[in-house]
Amino acid sequence: MTEASDPHSNTQILTAGAPLAEARAAVILLHGRGASADDILSLTPYIDAPGLSYVAPQARQSTWYPYSFLSPLEQNEPWLTSALGLVGWLLADIGAAGIPPERTALLGFSQGGCLALTFAARTAQRYGAVVGLSAGLIGPPGSSFAFNGSLGGTPAFLGCSDIDPHIPLERVEESATALAGLGAHVDKRIYPRMGHTVNEDELAAVKTLLADLIV
Repeated sequence: MTEASDPHSNTQILTAGAPLAEARAAVILLHGRGASADDILSLTPYIDAPGLSYVAPQARQSTWYPYSFLSPLEQNEPWLTSALGLVGWLLADIGAAGIPPERTALLGFSQGGCLALTFAARTAQRYGAVVGLSAGLIGPPGSSFAFNGSLGGTPAFLGCSDIDPHIPLERVEESATALAGLGAHVDKRIYPRMGHTVNEDELAAVKTLLADLIV
């Protein structure tokens, strides 16, 4: 495929934590729009546990898809399909290193969180955890969010402000309902007047989820 049809091909992949060959579990970290793989890796000191391997891809031009996650899906193509394909490739690569999906967490903030939640819903199986920080499922208003498969008890954490300027509260609620309908164990936390950021309570919750992967 050409770069135009697959914009996230040949992207830079950063890693941290334990080497995959030695790790007990893995975390795919997806950064937000305008940010970088380095930025999302800066969370690792707050959520780390021994034996975790972190894999953080860098989006082309620092964006996973060009328009709002609430835009018609076709407006975000081929970027969205390319980004979802990259997450799938990373999951397969981690699996080839001996870490199965049920010990791999998908974690993202903002645009990266929307990507993580949407990938998990579209490829429903038992994951180690799914985390959307200031995020929701991708799709225009009125989307049905009807998915196939089962998340099989996957722990899913959604944290967001009630006044986030980018993520409508209604979409967070819809996303939590859709993931629960797929069999995820959803922990949804709405923070009054927080803004578009990550807080200490969210980091503590994520740290607990990730620690459970290496028990």
